[in-house]
Amino acid sequence: MEKQLTSRLTLQDTHIVETIAKLQRRISERFPDSGLQHLCGELLEVGRSASQRSQEIGRPIRHIRFASYLLLAGLIGSLIVLIFSIAQPATTDLSSDDMKLPNLIAMADSSSQVMLLLSAGIYFLISLETRLKRRRALTAIHELRSMCHIIDMHQLTKDPERVLSNFRGTDNSPRQKMTPLELNRYLDYCSEMLSLTGKIAALYVKNFDDPASVAAVSEVEQLSTGLSRKIWQKIMILNQSVGISTPTRNPNPQ
Repeated sequence: MEKQLTSRLTLQDTHIVETIAKLQRRISERFPDSGLQHLCGELLEVGRSASQRSQEIGRPIRHIRFASYLLLAGLIGSLIVLIFSIAQPATTDLSSDDMKLPNLIAMADSSSQVMLLLSAGIYFLISLETRLKRRRALTAIHELRSMCHIIDMHQLTKDPERVLSNFRGTDNSPRQKMTPLELNRYLDYCSEMLSLTGKIAALYVKNFDDPASVAAVSEVEQLSTGLSRKIWQKIMILNQSVGISTPTRNPNPQ
């Protein structure tokens, strides 16, 4: 029962990819061969790539782990040698030249230096694996941040007042040929794409609990939420302008 609950609460990359693919089909039906459709196709490719990249980031880097285990074995071996070197004089004639106190101190000092170097090597390898994974995750998350801004650029000139009959543009005003319904759907598609971009970002920290990466994902989610909020303000203004109520989200909108 607990395992089933954990499975339901885990972000599934396949479901995200399926949702983006369905969104692209919806956009192609409403706006065939449009820039937004092609952009959603790029988001779909990013989602598929994120599914694979997030799994790779979550897996251990085997050759670094193997080197860490070797150093750990050397550290344990050095500790054992040091313990036996200290304990040996208790059962050995201390008058022997090899067991004199200065030699014992020198042996302990050299062993401690070796152990210190091995410990530093283990720490370096462990931190190296984290840094490599973090760099790959932050690079991918930066791509998603750029994707959010690109989506925002597509809706930037889609202003609600342009669909009104009394609107008069200038020679340099963007051309608007959408009906109020089409503009409503266009803005809603952009909002959905922004939300899905934030979900893709969350995949990179699903199996990699790194504070810097988690913070970067939170920034992308905040960015997508903020941009989506601006879009919904446009939708509300549009609906008020044409005299219809603001629609609620439909799980299967067209």
